Amino acid sequence: MSKKPSKEASRETFTLTDNRSGKSYELPVLKGTMGPDVVDVRKFYADTKCFTFDPGYTSTGSCESKITFIDGEKGVLLYRGYPIDVLAEQSDFTEVCYLLLYGELPSPEQKQKFETGVSFHTMLHEQLNYFFRGFRRDSHPMAVMVGVVGALSAFYHDSTDITDPKHRMVASYRLIAKMPTIAAMAHKYTIGQPFVYPRNDLNYAENFLYMMFSNPCEEFVVNPVLAKALDRILILHADHEQNASTSTVRLAGSSGANPFACIAAGIASLWGPAHGGANEAVLNMLTEIGDVKNIPDFVKRAKDKNDPFRLMGFGHRVYKNFDPRARVLEKTCHEVLDSLGIKDEPLLDIAVELERIALEDDYFISKKLYPNVDFYSGIIFKAMGIPTSLFTVLFAVARTVGWVAQWNEMIEDPSQKIGRPRQMFMGATERKYTPLHKRGRAVSS
Repeated sequence: MSKKPSKEASRETFTLTDNRSGKSYELPVLKGTMGPDVVDVRKFYADTKCFTFDPGYTSTGSCESKITFIDGEKGVLLYRGYPIDVLAEQSDFTEVCYLLLYGELPSPEQKQKFETGVSFHTMLHEQLNYFFRGFRRDSHPMAVMVGVVGALSAFYHDSTDITDPKHRMVASYRLIAKMPTIAAMAHKYTIGQPFVYPRNDLNYAENFLYMMFSNPCEEFVVNPVLAKALDRILILHADHEQNASTSTVRLAGSSGANPFACIAAGIASLWGPAHGGANEAVLNMLTEIGDVKNIPDFVKRAKDKNDPFRLMGFGHRVYKNFDPRARVLEKTCHEVLDSLGIKDEPLLDIAVELERIALEDDYFISKKLYPNVDFYSGIIFKAMGIPTSLFTVLFAVARTVGWVAQWNEMIEDPSQKIGRPRQMFMGATERKYTPLHKRGRAVSS
C-alpha cells in the first residue's frame, strides 16, 4: 500500500494492490481542516467486491462535521474552533449552546434572544406530569429519561417535521430547555417530593439546582459556587465528537426518525457503564475502597495486570495525554469542596488522596493514567448532594445540545444516507431443510 499524488494536481490517492488478482485500486485521500487524512472507501465494495472490517468503527469516519475537534495525543478539544478550557472559564452554558447550534459565538442581543427562546420552553406539557406515575418509584432515572423524552414526540407534533428548518430548531430549543426539567422531575418522583416548576428568572444551571433541591415549604437560595461548577460541567460535556451516543443519534436520525426519538436513543446509549456511567462507576469504586488506609492495597491491585480490578476515572480512551476537561474540573472540584466546607466526607477523602497519588506516582505518570473528567465530576456531584443514580442523567442534560447540533448537521448534509453497516458473516452456509418428522433426537452439546 502506498500513498502518492494522483493524476489530478491537487489530490492524493492511496493505491491498494490485490495480491490475489494483481489488480490495483486508487482510493481518494480527503483532507479535513485538522486531524488525520481520510481514505475515501465509498466505492471500495463496488470496485473490489470486498468490505472493509472495522469493529467499533474506531478507524472509520462516518461523516463530515464542523462541530467538535479532538486531538487525543495532544489533549486538545475544540468546540467550533474554540478551546474547551477557554469556553469553560470565560463563557457560560447557554452561550456554548448557541455556539454549537449556530457555529458562532452570539452577540449580546443574540444571546439574550436565544436564552429567552429556550426559557419559553422549559415547562413540560401538563399531561406529561401524569406520565411519570406509570414508573415505579425506584425506577432508575435514566429509564425514566428514555421513556419521557421519547414520549415528547406524542405531545409536540408541531416540531417533528425534519424537512422543515423551523420545526428542527423549535425541537432543538425544546429539548435543550426541557431536559433539566425532566431530569429534576425524575429525581423528585423517586424521592416522593412534589415536582418543582422551572423559574425563568434563573440561569440554566441555577434553574436545575432550584428544581432539584427546593421544596414548597421553604425558601431556597442557589449557591453561586455550585451553580458555576455545574455550568462548567455542562459545558465540558456538551459535545465530544462521534462517540457512541452521538453516533446513535445520527444513526437513528438517518432513517428520518423524529428528533425526540433520536435523542431518546442517544440517552439509551449513554446509559451504558462504558460510556456515560463512568462517573457513577467512580463513586462505586470509592465506596468499594471504603477508607483512605485501604488505598495502597487497591493501588497495588490496579498495577497488577493479572488482577481484574481497575481504578475508575483514570486515563481515557481518546486522550493519551491529560484530559483537557479534567484540568478545568480539577480546580472547580476544590472550589466546591472549599465552598461547602467538606472536611469529614470519607469518599471525598479517598478521592483526594487517589488524585494525589495519580499525579505523583511514577506508574500512573508513565502510563498516562491521569484523573479524567469523570473522576472530578463524580466527586463534585457527590459533594453537591446529587444522587449517584442521577450522574448519567446530568451527562444527558449536558450532551443534549451536542446531540441536537450533530442531528441538525446530519439532516442538512446532502451526502447523508441511512446508516447501513456491513458485516463479515461467520455462520452456517446454505443448508438443506429436514422436515420435523425426519429429524433424529437432538444431540446435547
